[in-house]
Amino acid sequence: MASHRKSRPTGSRVAGIRTPAFATAALTSVALLSQSANAAPEADDKPSLEEVEKKVDDLYRQAGSATEKYNGAKEKTAKQRKRVDTLLDDVAQRTEKLNEAREELGTFAAAQYRTGASAPDTATFLLADTPQDYFDQTQLMDRMTGRQKVAVDDYITQQSETMEKRQEAAESLETLTESQGDLKTAKATVQRKLADARELLSKLTAEEKARLAAIEKEKQQEAARKAAELARQQAEQQKEQEQEAAQQQGSGSSSAGSGSSSSSTVPDSSYATKADKALAFARAQIGKPYVWGATGPGSYDCSGITQAAWKAAGVTLPRTTYDQVNAGTTVPLADAQPGDLVFFYDDVTHVGIYIGNGMMIHAPKPGTYVREESIYYDGESSIHSVVRPA
Repeated sequence: MASHRKSRPTGSRVAGIRTPAFATAALTSVALLSQSANAAPEADDKPSLEEVEKKVDDLYRQAGSATEKYNGAKEKTAKQRKRVDTLLDDVAQRTEKLNEAREELGTFAAAQYRTGASAPDTATFLLADTPQDYFDQTQLMDRMTGRQKVAVDDYITQQSETMEKRQEAAESLETLTESQGDLKTAKATVQRKLADARELLSKLTAEEKARLAAIEKEKQQEAARKAAELARQQAEQQKEQEQEAAQQQGSGSSSAGSGSSSSSTVPDSSYATKADKALAFARAQIGKPYVWGATGPGSYDCSGITQAAWKAAGVTLPRTTYDQVNAGTTVPLADAQPGDLVFFYDDVTHVGIYIGNGMMIHAPKPGTYVREESIYYDGESSIHSVVRPA
């Protein structure tokens, strides 16, 4: 007998309630939305714009640090290579003289063979492990002729000096190899840090890049404000010093200790003349690109332009920031004068040349150009010290 029971509609039950097919689809959508909501924290893993900016700045600083290590290794490698070349030339010349001395002794040996003379066996001497071994094993020195003695003495001297120079050359070659390894490591580090920074920036949207530019503009405005404040303080200090000098001159006082404590940091006219030349050179480089490891004339890194600027003034500065910071007299920031070098960060990995009014000329970082900028461009805390080149 056929059943008259109606077929059960398709669908599913929720909490004991029968749901039609379209309701099942709705529930599926809700489930998907719930999954999306649960996945939302993964989207939040994307770093904020401020975090990206900080990371990029850190990478550029690390690249700057590696650049200075590269500069130092490059300079050391060049000096060491020159030293090795000099030593190898010296060894070659000494080897030639040693061979000449050996040939002269060989002449005596040949003469002995031809004549059967009873003079000391020069051939035996030449075959000994060392000349001294020969003398230790024989007592024939007193039987040598005057010419033989001179020849033997010359041979011993040439051999000893040649061996010393060969050892020195071998040690220098080892040092050169180490320097080349340091150079290669520093270069790889710079390239890696810059690549990481470019990758982070490439992931920013156009809107994020615009916001980043706005943040940078705000930082520049604050840096300019701080520079103007320093310029005002320096102007007031200069005015006070001039008034004190006028008072001392009027009273006829010549006491060396009567001036202000900062007067000892005021440079003499010869420094100002050199500084003017250094600044004139630096200003002429404005607009040229920053290139790490570059010393001009078409591009510079930070220590490259300060070195070149002071070279134009007749003053030789070391290549790296680490050495430049010790190449003069440290002065208070408030007493900074045009031409002074301003160093940045605890690891002293950046430098600019002060032009007055809280401003400097520097080569900032990859992707930028030599430019005038506030010494507070990265905040007051980033300033390490001010040095007046000797």
